[in-house]
Amino acid sequence: MGVFSSRLPARLSSNAFSQAVADLRRRRVPLIDLTVTNPTRVSLEYPPALLASLSDSRALSYEPAPFGLASAREAVADAMSSPSVRVSADRVVLTASTSEAYGLLFKLLCDPGDSVLIPQPSYPLFELLTQLDGVEAVPYRLEEHGAWSIDRESVIAACGLRTRAVLVVSPNNPTGSMLRRDDHEWLAAFAQERDLALISDEVFADFPIAPRADASSLLDESRVLTFTLGGLSKSAGLPQVKLGWMVVSGPAGEVAQALERLEVICDTYLSVSTPVQVAAPRLIAESAPVRDVIRTRIHENYRVLVDAAATYPSLRVVPPEGGWSALIQVPETIGEEALVLRLLTDAHVVVHPGYFFDCHRGAHIVVSLLPEPDAFAAGIRACLELAQ
Repeated sequence: MGVFSSRLPARLSSNAFSQAVADLRRRRVPLIDLTVTNPTRVSLEYPPALLASLSDSRALSYEPAPFGLASAREAVADAMSSPSVRVSADRVVLTASTSEAYGLLFKLLCDPGDSVLIPQPSYPLFELLTQLDGVEAVPYRLEEHGAWSIDRESVIAACGLRTRAVLVVSPNNPTGSMLRRDDHEWLAAFAQERDLALISDEVFADFPIAPRADASSLLDESRVLTFTLGGLSKSAGLPQVKLGWMVVSGPAGEVAQALERLEVICDTYLSVSTPVQVAAPRLIAESAPVRDVIRTRIHENYRVLVDAAATYPSLRVVPPEGGWSALIQVPETIGEEALVLRLLTDAHVVVHPGYFFDCHRGAHIVVSLLPEPDAFAAGIRACLELAQ
């Protein structure tokens, strides 16, 4: 239709997998959903008064601040700091979500038609987020050879005259891989040489599973302009309260210029609600029990998965270092789409095919590690039996 923007996908229809899931749900067929990543829907125990601070009467007074209230930014800075890295509150920018943070950064760094480099495999939202801002998403590859690492030649090949930034997701979704220290060093040098910014999505950083000793964060990167993203959606298991953030680091002059420009963008939208900003210090301080129960759940489910898969020599669980998902390599004889549809129709188990996340080199299915343990165990048994 001529009146609509070309920034939206040309086709909005669902694929065969989504249509099949919707049909079964419409007919109220009980499903074991191994794709659920909403922590509020998997019977986790939350502190009963966790959201009480959202009713703080101070939120009745509206005092717009482009980067967010000082008290909330200080709470984020304290939470992000460690003995080796001290985050300054004046470099914290609050957002309504990580997705919004990406949108703000694309506006900050890119003109229409510019490009950013995105990892593959990874979460499929990037293509739409970039498209909505008139930016091109150009993939580079992650390779697994015992451990995941950046395919540096693919980064070099993907980088063009209009490339403005490189995105890193650590822990990655769905591979669970973390940025290697040597890849960090190489990427920082490459970004310096090509005058690129780095964007590091570290929303799953609070949920390690088996990180390697050389896992690295970009939070302390000082050589190039860097934006490290986080939020309560994952760190507190509260996707509904809508509070994310970015920490800006790098050379002081570039950081100052970035913050000056971000202030204009953020002041234009003022999207973060006052109640959640007022509540942020308590939400952050009181969310440790939530992280604990989530960590316990993902570790227990991961052990169930590994133990079950050990009896199927044709299958391989790709070891995650962190996050909420697991990647299972399956025989290529059936095909990913045929397998997930067969699991859906024959066993009423919902999993994602690897191609949703641009997995390559082999066939994979992706499962969440968050579901209730009994459902997870039953679903995994059905998956492995049909996938072998």
